Amino acid sequence: MHYKPGLHILSEFNSVKSDYLFSCKACNVLFNELIDKYELAKVGEVYHDFEGGGFTAVICLTESHLSIHTWPEFGLATFDVFLSNYQRKNEDKVKGIYADVLAFFEGEERQKTELVR
Repeated sequence: MHYKPGLHILSEFNSVKSDYLFSCKACNVLFNELIDKYELAKVGEVYHDFEGGGFTAVICLTESHLSIHTWPEFGLATFDVFLSNYQRKNEDKVKGIYADVLAFFEGEERQKTELVR
């Protein structure tokens, strides 16, 4: 069955967990756990720690992607997740992943946009 469209959540949040914002190590573990929990398929990934702190990560999924960029000096992160609905409805998974990421970072949402595309 082919479902259209998919849900894309883009967000910006603050976090007091500066150690989680400083390096990608904990986020790498989190993303792998979420991929397993939500039964997604990873096809590629890039994690990069910046000198002085902060990181960026992009995880390519058969369903689409997860990405995050952090600024520990400001207690800030941007995050987005998009899953297409090509073979199954994934809106609840997108919302669950977003909630899990926010909880992990103890994030305080600054802004959030939900796009159906």
